[in-house]
Amino acid sequence: MAQDKNNNKEREQYFKERAGTDEARFHVVPHDEEGWAVKAEGNDEPDYTTDSKSKAVKEAKRMAEEAGTMAIIHNEEGRIEEQHNYEE
Repeated sequence: MAQDKNNNKEREQYFKERAGTDEARFHVVPHDEEGWAVKAEGNDEPDYTTDSKSKAVKEAKRMAEEAGTMAIIHNEEGRIEEQHNYEE
């Protein structure tokens, strides 16, 4: 149990350090209000929302390619199902 807390703290710190930087990755995640959202790591508010997962994926890929980072696609349960790397 203590190990899980340490892992969560390390993960939170990792995302905080990346938030707002050029290394922040874009995640496609389920969104309560719109259906699907694209969020940059470390940000609570989405950069893009839509009712279509495919539109969210397309936008995340575009944003990641433009930023030279990664698009990480999650399923309905929040688990990662695919990644697209646009890092230079």
